[in-house]
Amino acid sequence: MKDRLRAIFCDHLSIIRGKYLPHSKIGDGETRFCRSTFGVHFDKDLLPAPGSKMMQGLPDMELRWNESDIRESWDASTKIVLGDLYDTEGAPLPMCPRGALKRAIAAWAQKGLTPMVGIELEAYAMVMDEDGKVVPMDAPGGVVYGTGPFTDPTGFTDAIWERADDLGFNLDMITAEYDSPQFEFTLTFDEALKAVDDIVLFRLMAREIAFEYGVILTFMPKPVEATGGNGMHINFSFRDADGNNALSNGPVGGPDNMNDLARGCVAGLMHHHQGLAGLIAPTTNSYARLQPAMLSGYWKNWGGDHRCVTTRVSGEGGAKARLEHRMADAASNPYTAVAAVLQASLLGLSQGYELPPIETGDGFAQTDATEGTATDLATAIDHLEADKALSAAVGQGLVDNHIFMRREEVGKTADLEGDALRDFYVHYI
Repeated sequence: MKDRLRAIFCDHLSIIRGKYLPHSKIGDGETRFCRSTFGVHFDKDLLPAPGSKMMQGLPDMELRWNESDIRESWDASTKIVLGDLYDTEGAPLPMCPRGALKRAIAAWAQKGLTPMVGIELEAYAMVMDEDGKVVPMDAPGGVVYGTGPFTDPTGFTDAIWERADDLGFNLDMITAEYDSPQFEFTLTFDEALKAVDDIVLFRLMAREIAFEYGVILTFMPKPVEATGGNGMHINFSFRDADGNNALSNGPVGGPDNMNDLARGCVAGLMHHHQGLAGLIAPTTNSYARLQPAMLSGYWKNWGGDHRCVTTRVSGEGGAKARLEHRMADAASNPYTAVAAVLQASLLGLSQGYELPPIETGDGFAQTDATEGTATDLATAIDHLEADKALSAAVGQGLVDNHIFMRREEVGKTADLEGDALRDFYVHYI
């Protein structure tokens, strides 16, 4: 049969939604969805969230794409495309996460800089046992930095690599993480929009290929209570008009060689530390991961080659100079998370926030930091709501919808724990 088109978007819950469309749609195009999708929760409850217009007749919104963005898919006889969302009057939909990232990129472009992004994703391999319960995949020889069949006896990661290579994803690494059966997937640096489009498509592809092997690959923040969590580390730098890395202050990187741009970005991330958590650690399960001494971005601190700080300044200089923000978890919407990190960084530069001293503690028994994120979603959302500058920069329409939906989530999960809490999320993120 002729190729069909899979037109998709990544929604407010970081769930991929879309349609299969006929071959005739392979070109510049659009299709409509119900706008009130932005009021649908994990449990499929439809809610009157800001911007969703649930109580105004559940009208349409449009997903639009360019032919140049259509890509080959891992699904036979199917091409795939990510689009942007608009209202029926032709205005960008305020809640569109991809639109939020485009606004952040445009804001940096006014400074003459192009954001460059590289993302590290962590995930757990789960399976269904004979009783239908979701449990960790058995990988008895799994170790941190593990490779081969003792780490992945099913071979699903080999299949992901092969398909990713065929489709032009620039994979930098697949390896086992600290807790078995946990894996890390890293894509190489690229311009921000392409990098995030790639990670969104890669994440979808990885889940769907893993499912062919009987594996539920979940990016939820902490699907196994007794082990570590899944992060989404956001590495970023900026290319200037001459094609150089604007974060570079010479061939040697690290805290002692930061330029004004790097210092401003770190100051912004520190200043908006608590507000950021409400956006980029967005589930109740996120706060099982986001705790002190969990290498997760809890503390309001920064440093050099130190995995117990939230913002890490790479020791590499020149073309490889970069900052790494370690708070976001792998269930957050990648467009929203990267937009929030870029906007907080830009606020630091434009507002001239003071950069606090570098972290000198070990991050386990001792830390200089006296302030962390919230330890629960309800409080994190309060912090986000109070951070007016960050909310306005990311997009008030998106943030208002996010706050409403996540407060509803607090109520929906209040009586859930253990397997019940995991099962609220595990099949969706």
